[in-house]
Amino acid sequence: MAAALILVPAASFAGVFISVNIAPPVLPVYTQPLCPGDGYLWTPGYWAYGQEGYYWVPGVWVRPPQVGFLWTPGYWGWGGSAYIFHAGYWGPHIGFYGGVNYGFGYTGRGYEGGYWNHGVFAYNRSVNNINVTNVHNVYNKTVVVNNYNRVSYNGGRGGLQVRENAQEQAAMREQRIPPTANQISHRDAAAQDRGQLASVNHGRPQVAAMRSVNERAFNQQQRVANGVRSGQMTAGETRNIENREASINRETANDRSANNGRLTQQQHQQINQRQNNVSRSINNDRHNAARQPQVQRQQQARQQGGNGGGREEHR
Repeated sequence: MAAALILVPAASFAGVFISVNIAPPVLPVYTQPLCPGDGYLWTPGYWAYGQEGYYWVPGVWVRPPQVGFLWTPGYWGWGGSAYIFHAGYWGPHIGFYGGVNYGFGYTGRGYEGGYWNHGVFAYNRSVNNINVTNVHNVYNKTVVVNNYNRVSYNGGRGGLQVRENAQEQAAMREQRIPPTANQISHRDAAAQDRGQLASVNHGRPQVAAMRSVNERAFNQQQRVANGVRSGQMTAGETRNIENREASINRETANDRSANNGRLTQQQHQQINQRQNNVSRSINNDRHNAARQPQVQRQQQARQQGGNGGGREEHR
């Protein structure tokens, strides 16, 4: 797959569009994590493109750059000769995002997940995963979704044939703010994790959604737990991962303690690199030949049964 960067005028919002000659994969199905607390808004996951092809950027709860702003997701659109990515942005109203049904209130038109009410965000519990202990301003409104298509791009062969309406065109002319530094960091972390590559996960990313930006340790613990449950990770592999995670947690705590509770950009990069290494190890451990003893016995029994040479054991 060849990707070309198409430069556009400096006055343009995005600055640079990404153009790719192969359509992005379909949207994966995943569960939304619990909202961390009041003031967080859900930003759905999406397929981004890098040097090694498409990779999944997990959906995540984030804080908007200012009160009253909503998130318009980015989307891929057919540009006549290639698929072009239109970056997401913050603004007072939801703009056009290709008609893509990202779920959780992003039905393809507008946003049904909540609204700002006198400086406080109200959450629609019918489409959001809300714990009322952490989030207090909630309501319930049934959302009817007519587009259950998991296609992730607009236009072209097989794409969604949806066009901007008057409200979405008006939103494009309003003040818009690009993704926050946290969102960019979140995207860059996904780009460095091979488990997020479509060529590796075949459209089923290892981490599809996160509770908050940089909460990778939690998600990696979930991956380890899944590996243990399925028998893909041995006790030794699990112990190694847990020791490395504990070391990262100690380093993070020490760095924060020495810097008034904050991490410098260099420290962020170092922690992120170590988490990337752990992520690769988890992926390797779950796909190598090593298995828990009971799983190995089951595999051997199946192989013997398939060869017709095994004998049945009754226990």
